[in-house]
Amino acid sequence: MRRPNRDTAPAGRRMGRRALLLGSAQFGVIGLLGWRMQSMQVEQAEDFRLLAEENRINLRLLPPERGIVFDINGVALAENEQNYRIVLRREDAGDVEMVLERLARLMPIDPAILERTKEEALARPSFTPVTVMDRVSWDDISKVTVNAPALPGITAEVGLSRHYPLGGNTAHVVGYVGPVSDYDLSRIEDPDPVLSIPRFQIGKTGVESKLEEMLRGSAGNQQVEVNALGRVMRELDRRPGEPGADVQLAVDSRLQSYVEARMAGESASAVVIDLENGDLRAIASTPSFDPNLFVRGISTTNWNGLNTDGFRPLASKAVQDAYPPGSTFKMVTLLAALENGDVDPEETVYCPGHSDIAGNRFHCWRRGGHGNINLHESLKQSCDCYYYEISQRVGIDKIAVMARKLGLGMKHDVPMSAVSSGLAPDKDWKLRNRGEDWRIGDTVNASIGQGYVLASPLQLAVMAARIATGKEISPRLVHRVNSEVQPSGRGADLGLNENILRRVRQSMYDVVNHQRGTAYSKRFNADGIRMAGKTGTAQVRRIDRTNGVTANEDQPWQFRDHALWVNFAPFDAPRFAVAVVVEHGGGGSTAAAPIGRDITLQALYDGTPPLEVYPRAAHADILAQQERIAAYVASNSPTSDRT
Repeated sequence: MRRPNRDTAPAGRRMGRRALLLGSAQFGVIGLLGWRMQSMQVEQAEDFRLLAEENRINLRLLPPERGIVFDINGVALAENEQNYRIVLRREDAGDVEMVLERLARLMPIDPAILERTKEEALARPSFTPVTVMDRVSWDDISKVTVNAPALPGITAEVGLSRHYPLGGNTAHVVGYVGPVSDYDLSRIEDPDPVLSIPRFQIGKTGVESKLEEMLRGSAGNQQVEVNALGRVMRELDRRPGEPGADVQLAVDSRLQSYVEARMAGESASAVVIDLENGDLRAIASTPSFDPNLFVRGISTTNWNGLNTDGFRPLASKAVQDAYPPGSTFKMVTLLAALENGDVDPEETVYCPGHSDIAGNRFHCWRRGGHGNINLHESLKQSCDCYYYEISQRVGIDKIAVMARKLGLGMKHDVPMSAVSSGLAPDKDWKLRNRGEDWRIGDTVNASIGQGYVLASPLQLAVMAARIATGKEISPRLVHRVNSEVQPSGRGADLGLNENILRRVRQSMYDVVNHQRGTAYSKRFNADGIRMAGKTGTAQVRRIDRTNGVTANEDQPWQFRDHALWVNFAPFDAPRFAVAVVVEHGGGGSTAAAPIGRDITLQALYDGTPPLEVYPRAAHADILAQQERIAAYVASNSPTSDRT
């Protein structure tokens, strides 16, 4: 018998060990795989199921319903309405151009809209809907539905769109919404994801813009099942968003409409403040514009028309424009002098029609002068020379302090666009901004509301309100948010001497009710109720007196003086303060005061006042005016057809 070779024995032992190691490794790998499979199938099953669901289920944002804006009486100023639109899905349409041509045969469509739709359809995934037309009528929807077999990929949808029932009557206050732009997003530090929704709209101007986050609400979500291409197969869940807050403004839309109608044909603005709480009952600028044009997509023709109009219909003149206040500023100069003891009320100043100061001649509006005139007469007859004199005693710094105390030279907190701060200048202001020292001539000009002094109609109304009440009246535009009433605008005492205030108020009373007052012809007597006021005329050009002074009416419109007016009423128990500015209107007593009087009466009577409250000589003109305004309001009222 043959014995094994000794040389092969060690090799066999090595092969055995290797087989054992290899087998052990294989069993280890199999065990590890088994453990991993058990872990994935049992212990981590829920995690992987969620990952699979995320690949199969998409979460989409749903736009929230925007809050509604009401007036003080509950009339809707900005609301949401059903909006029918026609959309196109390229994957169902096939030949997009052919389908759009068929659609154009059923209803008039701008060729530019058709071209834009083609571009959007080709640029987006084939299953993404593209809006062809927005805000279409029910008749157009019916045409699409009836002809559906011939219009593959074309469907009708319904959503919500912003609508402004009163059109231009509150356009400058409420503002308007428009699609989110790149510029809008660049101004927001951490944009809300809802802003990424295609064609989502946000506030662009006015209350719509300033209260955007409050009105917008919170987005909802929709859970949909999609296939591998991302196409929606079915809806699994829907959670509506949180609606935006409803906002009630202090504005009375009926009074607002009257103010707009009363100023029709003028480039003008007016503000009405309720003195009980600072509520802005009206804050109007004319001409206005229809904010619905911007929601629907304003045409180039309309846009160019608004931009090139010399009366600037897009400007909210009541808050964003600042004018030299003219003689309406004289109450500021007078109060500063009286409070600081720089003038004796019975002292007289001689007015020959001009004052020579520091080598310059400053003229009074009355060429022949007023003669010897005291404090009371100076305001009643609006003598400029009187204020030239007392302003040099009190100085510009004290005048500026009084101006700010009365609400000028500051930005009031109202949620409207481009609210102006105006300007109540002092010595430091000129040095900082002009690099020049203040001159005595600057003080003289400022004393009658010229020179560097600027004020918006809103600020002038606040000034009148504070003089009337002696209180720190602040304008309040938002009355309520949902059920929460906002803080009142009637503040603490101004700290002014009541006897001095009473003297100034009496002078304003005589401006209107004394035969020598500058606004005597604009008085009224409503059940024994009287008003106090002050006229103002502000130059917009330097007057060259070399060859005589050219009358306002002989100047081109843009070179005529601005007409201003402030008042409060009733005199004995003030309820409303009013300010009016008529751009290039000429004299304050002829252009602005009549408007202010009529607005005040409309506010006091909460409607059209009887003819008896006007001077008898004016009855025929007032009756014709009331009929004209009624016709204007009726012709500019919203219609039931919102398509």
